[in-house]
Amino acid sequence: MNQADTSDDSQIPEPDEALVIDSANDGSESADASKPAPPPPAPVDPNAPPAVEADGDVPMNWYILKVAFNREDSIADALRKRVKMEDMSEHFGEIVVPSEDVATFNRDGKRRVTKRKLLPGYIMVYMRINDDTWFLVRETGGISDFTGAAGKPMPMEATDIERFINKPEIDDEEEAPIKIGIPFKVGDRVRVKEGNFENQEGDVDTVDEANGRITVIINIFGRSVPMELDHWQVEPL
Repeated sequence: MNQADTSDDSQIPEPDEALVIDSANDGSESADASKPAPPPPAPVDPNAPPAVEADGDVPMNWYILKVAFNREDSIADALRKRVKMEDMSEHFGEIVVPSEDVATFNRDGKRRVTKRKLLPGYIMVYMRINDDTWFLVRETGGISDFTGAAGKPMPMEATDIERFINKPEIDDEEEAPIKIGIPFKVGDRVRVKEGNFENQEGDVDTVDEANGRITVIINIFGRSVPMELDHWQVEPL
């Protein structure tokens, strides 16, 4: 008679736990490897408007716009009309062509005050940036773009606002100084056309627009002598 197998089941070796874990990990990595790779990010459109927050969180700031040269005034007027026509005045403030008063003189010595542009080819606008205002500005004829980096409009620095937009306070009894329009710059070659040094030639050394005078270096007796003259006393060569 055969005896029943009485071997102890506890003697059967347990599976190696590390092998079980490694096997599970191998399956997971294999499954991950079989998944398709994510698509590459979509290209950025350089002409797309900048991403902005909700209007209530976007402050108004001064921005500089690049515009067609010698058309600054007409382009600024066109932008003002578009803002009014599109009923977007709540997003826009002043639109400025930065300029200063300059006095010029004709041959008869008559004085005439004119406006001189401080930044030819640019205008400045106080506005809030959002999709609607961005498109309105960019679609106005003669405006090429905002100034900034990587297509992102950059607000003006406080020092530039003071320099180009804010006017210095003048007392009621005091007139704002007016510069003299001088058609010469440092280094220009000129000839004296009247006075004790008539027909002498020299180079412009300094320009004093506040007083309408220039300093010309003239060679006299083999020496270079600075002569301060009214700008209308010389002519270009």
